[in-house]
Amino acid sequence: MTRYGPRIVDAEIRELLEGTRALSIEGARGVGKTTTVSQHARTVFRLDDEHSLALLRAAPRRVLAAEPPVAIDEWQLFPDIWDLVRREVDQNPLQGRFILCGSATPPQRPTHSGAGRMVTVHMKPLALAERWNSPEFASPTVSLAELLTGSRPNVGGTTEAGLDEYTREICSGGLPGVRDEPPRVLRASLRSYIERALDVDFAEAGGTTRNPVLLRRWLHSYAAATGTIASIEAIRSAATSESDQVPSRPVSAKYHDALTRIGMLDPFPPWAPTLNRLSRLTRRPKHSLVDPALAASMLNLSADALLRGAGPGSAVQRVDVFVGGLFESLVGQSLRVYAQAAEASVMHLRDSDGRHEVDFIVEGPDGRVVAVEVKFAAHVRDRHTVGLRWLAERIGDRLANAVIVNTGPQSYRRQDGIAVVPAALLGP
Repeated sequence: MTRYGPRIVDAEIRELLEGTRALSIEGARGVGKTTTVSQHARTVFRLDDEHSLALLRAAPRRVLAAEPPVAIDEWQLFPDIWDLVRREVDQNPLQGRFILCGSATPPQRPTHSGAGRMVTVHMKPLALAERWNSPEFASPTVSLAELLTGSRPNVGGTTEAGLDEYTREICSGGLPGVRDEPPRVLRASLRSYIERALDVDFAEAGGTTRNPVLLRRWLHSYAAATGTIASIEAIRSAATSESDQVPSRPVSAKYHDALTRIGMLDPFPPWAPTLNRLSRLTRRPKHSLVDPALAASMLNLSADALLRGAGPGSAVQRVDVFVGGLFESLVGQSLRVYAQAAEASVMHLRDSDGRHEVDFIVEGPDGRVVAVEVKFAAHVRDRHTVGLRWLAERIGDRLANAVIVNTGPQSYRRQDGIAVVPAALLGP
């Protein structure tokens, strides 16, 4: 059996189990929920196993007699179990008794949300710090949590990771069960993941389609929009060719909703601060799949092709090199893992006329933010700091730190106070 690699979310799960009655672990299929939860539970019911599901349907109260903590994996396959657990924790409020894991939100929601009884923990694919905690690329030397304090910590450290290594990571992905497979097996596994999501998970989340080819073309267009704020209308229009039917607006919205329910789509919401000087901001999300490896696979782009400048063609209009958008998505995926550990959120910022933008805004629980620009380049130029300096002028002391995450070899702080941190050296 493969040795378990500790996850950053483990500390959050341990802490919450000590102080809450039940946890709901949510995340897309394949991010490692089952393996991680098995480290914290004494009893595990796996409902993706037909035999286990049939037994539990016949006698659901078995979960109440099992040794806690009790994990119920893929609970959405038997939604009644949610209400059973909710009623049990009402009557017997012992801490840390149940862990419910799910890869999708069922179309028919439980009769009670679980508010006040169940705390939700989100799991994402492996962050870079969880993939590369090795002497080859160096452990992270810059902490996002420390940056959020506003203390302007010293930044330092070096890494051997460069453009080639980051591009390989984009295509390998952060799904722990497949990322270390041989190249051909990895490619086949990612294609199978997408097929399973569209053929099985999509339907389980309430999605319906009379045209599976059109659904795949829509997801292809969405993948091509990674890192952009293209309108859903633009994605809808791009999901066609001269000989194909265009999905209607309601159908496109249903695709988006169901694919979000299963965690395949994981866009970054816009930052919406209550500041007069930042009142004209876009409300569009920044598009992202749960893992950029799925976008590369959907578009049939290898690491070599990406480094040659290949992209998705004219599916959705872009102004950047496509590999740069995928690298930004990779950094955003890691930022979400680090931010969650610090009880922070990750968003993006762009004004409505498109003149100013910041790739990511990490907002801590006290309202202070770390602004992050992402550059698929080894060297930082003054022009790369324009958005960060614009934001600093408008929010003042609320800006705890400004950071440029790049592909260079070394972390340092510029004379203007902006930290430059290679993606491999940023951590929780």
